Amino acid sequence: MNSGGKAATAFRTIGEVAKELGLDAHVLRFWESKFPQVKPFRGTGNRRYYRPEDVDLLRKIKRLLHEEGYTIDGALRLLSGPPAAEPRDSRETIRRAVKELEEVRRLLAGVT
Repeated sequence: MNSGGKAATAFRTIGEVAKELGLDAHVLRFWESKFPQVKPFRGTGNRRYYRPEDVDLLRKIKRLLHEEGYTIDGALRLLSGPPAAEPRDSRETIRRAVKELEEVRRLLAGVT
């Protein structure tokens, strides 16, 4: 069971998912409009119920947008690609490139 008292395989409401991910419910509804992969089950009264795989996908979208710095279009392209493709940590790649360029700049400054 998770910290909310439900089994890991249980469906969750939008409020439960929002709380678990540390997001507002309107963000999840917005992502649903942008990412066709997010398709919660609609129950009575058109209420959204998220399966565990939906929550995993939303967690991945949050990581791409909030931690790795992807735009919505970039994350959408990444998620639409081959399923075996795992995203690289783009921020770390950029940090390494910047360090290498700074080293080249120091080397060139010493040449002149």
